[in-house]
Amino acid sequence: MKQIPYWLDTAPPLPDRSGRPLPDEADVVVIGGGLTGLSTALHTAGRGARVVLVEKDKVGSGASGRNGSMCTQGITITTGQARERYGQERARELYDSFRHAVDLVEELTLKEGIDCDFRRSGRLGVAFKPAHFEKMRAKQRDLAENFGHETTLIGPGELRTELGSDYYHGALLDPLSAGLHVGKYVHGLAGAAERAGAEIHERNAATELRRMPGGGFEVETLNGLIRARQVVAATDAYSDGALPWLRKRLICVGSFIIVTEPLGEELAREIIPNARLVVDSKNIGHYIRLTPDNRLAFGGRARFAPSDPASDRKSGAVLKREMAEIFPQLANVKIDYVWGGSVGFSYDRIPHAGEQDGLYYSGGYCGHGVQMATYMGRALADMMDGRPEANPWRGLGFPKVPVPFYNGTAWFLPFAGAYYKAKDRFR
Repeated sequence: MKQIPYWLDTAPPLPDRSGRPLPDEADVVVIGGGLTGLSTALHTAGRGARVVLVEKDKVGSGASGRNGSMCTQGITITTGQARERYGQERARELYDSFRHAVDLVEELTLKEGIDCDFRRSGRLGVAFKPAHFEKMRAKQRDLAENFGHETTLIGPGELRTELGSDYYHGALLDPLSAGLHVGKYVHGLAGAAERAGAEIHERNAATELRRMPGGGFEVETLNGLIRARQVVAATDAYSDGALPWLRKRLICVGSFIIVTEPLGEELAREIIPNARLVVDSKNIGHYIRLTPDNRLAFGGRARFAPSDPASDRKSGAVLKREMAEIFPQLANVKIDYVWGGSVGFSYDRIPHAGEQDGLYYSGGYCGHGVQMATYMGRALADMMDGRPEANPWRGLGFPKVPVPFYNGTAWFLPFAGAYYKAKDRFR
């Protein structure tokens, strides 16, 4: 069993971008080589700016290469919550931004020739309890009437046409969400950024950021100092001590994934006949999909613990047991991959982006980073170009941190996890 992300292990080899001489100056320095950083570099360099991206490991080594490889529509909170907080007009704008984000991913794969198995296979939200299905019925009406989004309600009696399991109580199908091979996508986006003129420096962490008296920043890195007119923090859940302001405002939640051995065409189609992306309605739920080579990827927050080799193995055992509960026909299937990573959550469960003391940032994607990180990279390029209206999250600053003395280590997550697991079990 390999303890590395399937998506990175099965993507084409990356060129070595470490050890390159760091220039003294740049128009823009991007900190972080995930999807936010790569998209920012691509869109900013494409406008003629000299862009330098520094990444402490390799591009895609954080959340961007460790996720479920889903590119889905739908805001990170409920439409009712969005309407209550922001009003219907703003809620519609935020909801539409996710739709535009999926469109942008598709546009980039075509424009840049990124062969990453992008397919609008649809997202199947499955109801863990009968009451959840009734909420889906109301959600379907709300989406159609107030958000211009047509979905399909699938009752318990018809669910077998979409899922080889009797575990759930109906579903809501969004036909426009997409799956892709995120490892290939990350690699393709890095290549596109370089073709646009961006420089990528791997294994070169930013260690300190200093404002210069005349404007701009000095960015201290492991391989030297670089001065920049503008700097983008594109680190999300992997923000560290070099970006303490951002790190304190994000909660890093562990998420874990197992990937089976190849199932073969017949069993794969029995499990998910139409290759949908499956997300269940539990508080501590699962995300499930077939890979392009007919394995099952099965993910979730199996344990509220940081990812490390021992933790990943324990989480893999939990996930395998839960997978067999949902799909008994997979009880004896071999697991070929297990890995973990961190997901960036904000306290109000929506993304945040903007400018803080001259530093541009975007993060807190709450599990929707494939599409929204890509979209916000383009938005950050627009924002640095003097177009703040390109930021769908403008004016929605981070809420006050409600946990005393929080500095980026989420010590409270095991308690929260136990509470939500109890809610799933008993209510």
